[in-house]
Amino acid sequence: MSRRLEGCLYLALAMVLVGSTVAASKIIAAGLPPFTATALRFAMALPLFLVAMHLTGARWPALSRTEWGLLFLQAAAGSVGYTTLLISGLRHTSAADAGVIIGTLPVVSALIAIVVLGERPGRAVLGAIALATTGVLAIAFQPGSDAAHPLAGNMLVIGAVVCEGLFILLNKRLRTPVPPLALSTSMSLFGLLTALLPALWETPWQLHASTQATHALAAVTYYAIVPTVGGFVLWYAGAARVSGAEAALFTALAPVAAVVFAAVLLGEVVSVQQITGIACVLAAVLSLALARSSAPTSSRPKESI
Repeated sequence: MSRRLEGCLYLALAMVLVGSTVAASKIIAAGLPPFTATALRFAMALPLFLVAMHLTGARWPALSRTEWGLLFLQAAAGSVGYTTLLISGLRHTSAADAGVIIGTLPVVSALIAIVVLGERPGRAVLGAIALATTGVLAIAFQPGSDAAHPLAGNMLVIGAVVCEGLFILLNKRLRTPVPPLALSTSMSLFGLLTALLPALWETPWQLHASTQATHALAAVTYYAIVPTVGGFVLWYAGAARVSGAEAALFTALAPVAAVVFAAVLLGEVVSVQQITGIACVLAAVLSLALARSSAPTSSRPKESI
């Protein structure tokens, strides 16, 4: 197997794992409060990242107080905000809908850069934003949903995507480059610290043992170990073997995987509106990635996912 083909395989697996987190979050939402689940996720992932840092000899970066503060804000927004809003949203909407919305992350990040950083969008970026918006609207107001409050749930998931977009924006504000492993470890540490107090407020010790709670704990364990740690390893192993532009294209696999997992694992029926929505989102992500293929592209991981 060639080095490039091997890299593509790693990236594809990483994005499939990212897509699986939506189904995992749906299971978690049925059995655990959002902050409790988030704190457990980072409590499980943090020791694994610390061991990885020790084994690889990775060191903590020398940052200023302001930059450490930015890292903490990144964790609060991208790690805790994303996870808790996604879990909360999935209490009211389907995993398939959430998968379509999660796929808009690259486009939402571009939109935030335009609004906050004043970047000038090209035609391709504006077209991608229009396509992604069409995709979300296709599923946001669909009639006949089995969910109790699908619109409220979809809005919470959109909020999760915005939080992840803010994570990326804050990362651009860091003047000192932070090595990937140190960044992921920092996100787990600060994410745990941020989620801990709200988790205690949820009084998780009063939860009753049930099948849903057991399944939720298993899903949190999976989320912490496989997509969070395993996805990190796969993404960087793949990104080291292909160009940044090629790596960016693989982010389009995440929403497809999310919808497939929703159908196969959760038994959700995928509607015509959802298929239309994911087609628009895929077209948006691919057009955005192709438009940026001639520019340097950072192959950073989905730290909070």
